[in-house]
Amino acid sequence: MLYLAAAGIVFGINLIPAFGPPSWAVLVLLKLHWHLNGVALVVVGATAAGSGRYLLALATRQVRGRLSERRRENLQAAKDALTGHRVGAAVGLGLFALSPLPSAQLFEAAGILSVPLLPLTAAFFAGRVVSYSIYVGAASLAQHTYGSVLTSTLRSP
Repeated sequence: MLYLAAAGIVFGINLIPAFGPPSWAVLVLLKLHWHLNGVALVVVGATAAGSGRYLLALATRQVRGRLSERRRENLQAAKDALTGHRVGAAVGLGLFALSPLPSAQLFEAAGILSVPLLPLTAAFFAGRVVSYSIYVGAASLAQHTYGSVLTSTLRSP
């Protein structure tokens, strides 16, 4: 039940178009507070984050029809420039997958540009599995290594 709640929280955060908290920070908090299995939490978190961003891009796609013809032409030119070169697109996708940069705006742009979302979401998922593993693993290690020291210090007069 706690994993379902964690998935719902991370999914909801990734539907927020801007100014949402980082998912990794929420996962670390949930790991430390609810004492969840780190591997399961990373998989649940990455899946929920990818699903949320995918849905955000689909929702943003609906905005495209409300843009002016000139703006749509500019967006098409941007899409052609971004996806026209296979090697460049693959390198960009790889860098995105491993970067800690906020992704909401990228998914919004992908939705407006009508970029294929499955490869983008797959790269996002893979990158999040790596980054969430690092953050949740580091939090688990810190909790086991320094947790008792911090707790005893805070409780000591």
